[in-house]
Amino acid sequence: MTEPVPEIQAGGDPGEGEEPRRREPIFNLPGVVIAFIIACVGIHLVRLYVLDDEQDFWLIVQAAFIPLRYSGEFPIDIYAFTSPVTYSLLHGSIAHLAVNMIWLAAFGSPLANRIGPTRFVLFWIVTSIAAAGLHYVLYMTSQAPLIGASGAISGMMGAAARFGFRTDRSSGRAAFAGPVLPISTVLTMRGTVAFLAIWMAINLVTGLVGIVPGEESQIAWEAHIGGFVVGFFFISVFDQRT
Repeated sequence: MTEPVPEIQAGGDPGEGEEPRRREPIFNLPGVVIAFIIACVGIHLVRLYVLDDEQDFWLIVQAAFIPLRYSGEFPIDIYAFTSPVTYSLLHGSIAHLAVNMIWLAAFGSPLANRIGPTRFVLFWIVTSIAAAGLHYVLYMTSQAPLIGASGAISGMMGAAARFGFRTDRSSGRAAFAGPVLPISTVLTMRGTVAFLAIWMAINLVTGLVGIVPGEESQIAWEAHIGGFVVGFFFISVFDQRT
């Protein structure tokens, strides 16, 4: 979706007698990313094969983000505080889950290797809340449940743009490389601007027709913007190198 960006590697070429750098394994995912994938996949499988319809409905009501919960018509319980995060671990279909897990592996891995597991978890929480927050502002009286990791993953895409999608694989683990770029610089990079334009177009299309045309559930593309904005503008807060 973007123009190729030269891969940044630390150090020079191995000298004579030095062992050449090992190639990075294809599936070299950070533990924290694997943990989130296992959580999302595991929860979905439990919903499909363990819970009955009544139990699954209860789980959605308690764990999904439902704007109407905050209308004043319902008592504020513990789920009102947890659902702005727990909704990100639920998915509407296998297609929804698969697409999100692929993007999580692609964008979450270099970010997790850059900022570390603890900050990555905090990043996930904050961007999920931001996505739910924007969704709430736009749909305060909606009773439709918001679910999916897309808000947090959109935040990771926003963070990737601030690194110009540069990665360093010299340690055997792909990580975003270099300093967080100024916004003025990012907006002059043709590849990054192209990515942002394509990302917005994909959000609009999936918001109108869904991930799989014909599926009843629709994509809350506006919520993605909330996560993306936080990732794009506030990645420096989470970056331990800045």
